Amino acid sequence: MATQPIVPQNIEGRALARYARVSAQKARLVIDLIRGHSAGEALQILQFTKKRVARDIEKILRSAIANAERKADDSGASLDVDHLYVSECFVNEGSRWKRVRPAPFGRAFRYQKRTSHITVAVAERHVAAAHRLAEMAAEADRQKGVRGAMRRARRVIEGKAPVQKVKAPTRSEAKSEKAPKAAKPKAEKPEQKSGKPVKNDQE
Repeated sequence: MATQPIVPQNIEGRALARYARVSAQKARLVIDLIRGHSAGEALQILQFTKKRVARDIEKILRSAIANAERKADDSGASLDVDHLYVSECFVNEGSRWKRVRPAPFGRAFRYQKRTSHITVAVAERHVAAAHRLAEMAAEADRQKGVRGAMRRARRVIEGKAPVQKVKAPTRSEAKSEKAPKAAKPKAEKPEQKSGKPVKNDQE
């Protein structure tokens, strides 16, 4: 049976802004400009686009990039932001706010304030993902054996590798580890002779 090739897992980041105060039609005019571009090029396009919604889309794009970086940090992978591109971006229409404007002769004109939901997703390119996985495999091979242990210790001393944090014990574990309290010795009562009670010196 032929073995299937391992497909590298791309790191992705997604951000969503709900109920943005702009119509979906106006937001799509700007969102179409950045689709498929790299993250750096998309930020430059939005920076020089003379549309009010461009500032909001720029914030969403930066949030998606930050989410991708956080996901890479949690998985222990090294991510280069220059290898990210806008893999998906679209705008959906949100709820409409119904309002009334006064009109002449005691009338009222109705109008609507439109909102939209803006979604932007960034992903790592396949070539960059394959290169990153190859580097991780090579690093894992170098960490094996005695030389790998010496290399890890050297990196920890130089401050290049994070030191593993010791997990703090919970309250229940701390209570169970505490030694039992020693029983207090009971005070001896003075003996009483028949007839007269014996006086205590402390009194």
